Amino acid sequence: MKKLGLVFALFLVVASILSACGNKQETASNEADGKDQTYTIKLANYYAPDHPQNIALLEKFKPLVEEKSGGTLKVEIYENNKLGGEKDFYTAVRNGTIEMGLPGMIMQADVPKMGVIEWPFLLNDFTHAKAVLDGPIGKELTDELASTHGVHPLVWSANGFRMVSSSKEVASMDDFNGLRLRMPNTPVFVKLGQLLGANVSPMPLSEVFTALEQKVVDGQDNPIGVVKSSGFNEVQSHILESRHGFTPNVLIINQKFWEKLSDDQRKAIEEASKEYSDYEWQLSEESYEDDKKFLIEKGMKFITPDDQFKQQMKDAVQPIYADYYSEYPWAKEMVEKIKEAGK
Repeated sequence: MKKLGLVFALFLVVASILSACGNKQETASNEADGKDQTYTIKLANYYAPDHPQNIALLEKFKPLVEEKSGGTLKVEIYENNKLGGEKDFYTAVRNGTIEMGLPGMIMQADVPKMGVIEWPFLLNDFTHAKAVLDGPIGKELTDELASTHGVHPLVWSANGFRMVSSSKEVASMDDFNGLRLRMPNTPVFVKLGQLLGANVSPMPLSEVFTALEQKVVDGQDNPIGVVKSSGFNEVQSHILESRHGFTPNVLIINQKFWEKLSDDQRKAIEEASKEYSDYEWQLSEESYEDDKKFLIEKGMKFITPDDQFKQQMKDAVQPIYADYYSEYPWAKEMVEKIKEAGK
């Protein structure tokens, strides 16, 4: 009986060794065959489903990543703050809780250089913005992102030129006085609103509709694509085409997740990102007139500032530049490079 027990024990040991060898051989075989591990990528953003950003992600990025990776990468898009507001999902990408995100310039508190692209009245039009962000300047702006926040930047895309929508007419500098204006909770926008004469209430985009509906604020600033897709026309009556700043987005991926992907998988994401970005820039620029027509049909009145009013707005916000020039040694040279790219 003891002999049988000993034989059985030896059998189990041998079986275990053979199984381990088999697993190693299978792993080695998979590596030799070049099979990539499969992953599901969660990608979060704060835009409504019909915004150009989500249209481009759904029509370009998702199918191209899945196709180019041979099915080893699956993409799930979580739009409209489904995984939390911008701060929440950006933090989640940094921590690796989710793989990818499409924030605005929320990181500029720790990476100040990234915020320069939103400084007031700096960019002329979409052509100028794309030339800056798709070139060496755009790369320079994101150089510190991986080392500072642990996220890898892929491509820039367009939110658009910011304008003021409100429940009353804003057609002169005097109309800004006392206007309760929602702005993003970033120093440049808070200061911009204050310099224009408004009473600024910083808050995330996810809270804006309710604040407008309950008349906590009189107005907000965003590109008109956001006004349309977020339904602000239901609680607003006017839009000032101030074009006082340009807001981009940057498609990011958790750095550690990026590093564990295969070369082929990284290539698939990079190629899909470029096609998504080009398509989204095109959609954002082309949609302006359609969005404007839609909002007019919904009863919104557009106010186009004349040269004098626009110059008054530009003059009012110049202290922002003086402050940043004194704070950041690189600021003036960077602004000049951006301006030069638009000539």
